[in-house]
Amino acid sequence: MKITKIETIICNARMRNWIFVKVLTDQPGLFGWGEATLEWHTRAVVGAIEDISPLLIGEDPRRIEYLWQMMYRQHFWHGNGVVRGTAISGIDLALWDILGKLKDTPCHQLWGGPVRDYVRLYCHLGGGKMEDYYETKPDDAKRFGELAQEVVEAGFTAFKSMPVPETMPIEGLKPIRYAEACVEAMRDAVGENVDIMVDCHARPSPRMGMLFAKALEPYGLYFFEEPCWPEVYEDIAAIQKSVSTPIATGERLIGIHAFRDLLACGGCSIIQPDITHCGGLSEARRIASLAEAYRVAMAPHNPQGPVSTAASLELGFATPSYIICEAVHQDVPWRKDIVSWGFEVEKTGRIVRPNTKPGLGVEIDEKEVAKHPFKQELPQRSYYADGAIGDW
Repeated sequence: MKITKIETIICNARMRNWIFVKVLTDQPGLFGWGEATLEWHTRAVVGAIEDISPLLIGEDPRRIEYLWQMMYRQHFWHGNGVVRGTAISGIDLALWDILGKLKDTPCHQLWGGPVRDYVRLYCHLGGGKMEDYYETKPDDAKRFGELAQEVVEAGFTAFKSMPVPETMPIEGLKPIRYAEACVEAMRDAVGENVDIMVDCHARPSPRMGMLFAKALEPYGLYFFEEPCWPEVYEDIAAIQKSVSTPIATGERLIGIHAFRDLLACGGCSIIQPDITHCGGLSEARRIASLAEAYRVAMAPHNPQGPVSTAASLELGFATPSYIICEAVHQDVPWRKDIVSWGFEVEKTGRIVRPNTKPGLGVEIDEKEVAKHPFKQELPQRSYYADGAIGDW
């Protein structure tokens, strides 16, 4: 059995272009689906996949680890950059999909079988709409409370929000009080039996991140995400040690070595590798094993398309430390039109039962995807009040 071709298929989904990867073989009808979505870098990732493909054409797709090492270690530059890591990830997902189809079993069965009966989903407050997720308006606290009620009524028992505003490296009390008011409104709206996550998007400085973490600690957050730049492990660790709130980070880290350094300094309670960036399912499983040694939980970053979600769920059913799956459920109204699933999603509690189809349990309708061709993502810029460049 040989790999004959690797294709990329782009689908514009408003906030980002989904990059689907299709690995074809010389066996009729046998191919695998992966995803290599990377916002604002679509052309770069497609080019990286084209650069890697000659290493794999003619190789046996069942030799997944061998091919992963080939992609990572050849061409002199190791695959730790986000573009190369995303390209490797997309292909790796497709290889696991092929192996599951060959064995006629879901991927989680290849990894030892399910360790749980279901995986819980959480959504983004505002349903993934950019204008709701990022824009600030008057009376925001009330708006956050209303949006929180809406997602709970939709069946979710957990949601992520972004009430921490952009701040300069050091600011006074105004942004702190703003965040407190918004989180208080959400907690009042949904009560104590719904889990609230707050994502800082790694925009605060380490000191501002510490102040936000301490201010929001009384509201019992499920986790507090990326309170400062992920590169400064010691500062994240200091925040982690200063509050009882679990700190989550890792969506922008590529490869096991970055997570090794993060975990070694006690940087978080929850790691969030992105399966479409970190090195695919092969590397995500190694990262999960490393986190298990530190007794740290796992909740992968997953705001992308349906193949990414399928891969995250498959990993969740076979990973003991996995706690919850991110899901964007209302980014585009036609999401369900392009995909068929092997998963059963229950609206009450928004929980997912194990996949029943082979591989990743997902198939993409290429004719439907063709209705949504590539479009350049909207450029996002962020400035501080004095005109200096901020972190978006």
